[in-house]
Amino acid sequence: MNLDDFSDLIERPDSGTRRDAEERRERLIVPPGALGRLDELGEWLAAAQASVPVKAIEHPRVVLFAGDHGVAELGVSSRESGSAYRLVRNVLEGASPVAVLARRCGVPMRVVDAGLDCDPKLLPKDVVRHRVRRGSGRIDIEDALTVEEAEQAVRLGMAIADEEADSGTDLVVLGDVSVGGTTPAATLIAALCGTDASVVTGRGGEGIDDLAWMRKCAAIRDALRRARPVLGDQLELLAAVGGADLAATTGFLLQSAVRRMPVILDGVVSAACALVGQRAAFRAPDWWIAGQMSGEPAQAKALDRMALNPVLDHGVRVGEGTGALLALPLVQAAAALAAELPEREVPEAAELPEYEVPEAAE
Repeated sequence: MNLDDFSDLIERPDSGTRRDAEERRERLIVPPGALGRLDELGEWLAAAQASVPVKAIEHPRVVLFAGDHGVAELGVSSRESGSAYRLVRNVLEGASPVAVLARRCGVPMRVVDAGLDCDPKLLPKDVVRHRVRRGSGRIDIEDALTVEEAEQAVRLGMAIADEEADSGTDLVVLGDVSVGGTTPAATLIAALCGTDASVVTGRGGEGIDDLAWMRKCAAIRDALRRARPVLGDQLELLAAVGGADLAATTGFLLQSAVRRMPVILDGVVSAACALVGQRAAFRAPDWWIAGQMSGEPAQAKALDRMALNPVLDHGVRVGEGTGALLALPLVQAAAALAAELPEREVPEAAELPEYEVPEAAE
């Protein structure tokens, strides 16, 4: 598999449709600019759907890829290594922020175990049946995956994207459920942006103290030494310093763009996977929007590189797609306003009396 092949498969959203949407916006009764960012979101959706007026988002879906990361053994996370399955259970039982919001908004959720480090019997079969491997390697000293496992994970994400597109999902809220996931995410972003570990090292969803931050920064520094020699091959990069959940998310994002299915990104993990996707197919980010700013410096770096401006900045850093799901109502509002606001009535020109040419004097 060569991820660069996606460059020939992914087209930009319809630019002609976007121009038509912009022209229609100029004719609405609300003055241009009065709705702020909602205008831009409505035009983005119209181009993605190739439809003017834009169609309502009727079948959104939350998709979460789950995995454990061996680097968590170093104490770079506030959570215990190998405990991501507990987070997954909270999501499934409706006891996590994303589950509460999804229930309130009436949005179905799907959790995909790409690389959890737990006994499969601890979770429902429909969650664990796709697992690529149990956990990921410690990226500071070893590869997260073999290249074959990385390809399997990417193909898993592609298959999930196809299933969602085929079932009628018209917009995806994308997130992750992981322990230690922000460390490989920051490593990928630092490698692709050519920056140092200290620039991208954040404190994670629940926050870590200064000592844990220093351990995390050192782990990213060591992982970067292993990442730089394979920067020319995205699949090898994901194998070296990614993880099964990150590789699956990357495959999902790329195939979603192929299938013309728009996606709202959540935090630093989905941003890192999107950046890998952009490296493979430069048109792919046109199919994605950033739902929120999580406060992770690596996420800000990645979004700036992809020219994606987050919809929200409320300091939500809990992860699991929560911030992206908070942005969904705004995207739905943008679609409704663009489709349902009436156009201004253009007054007909007043009838003028015919001009009579005077008769020439004799």
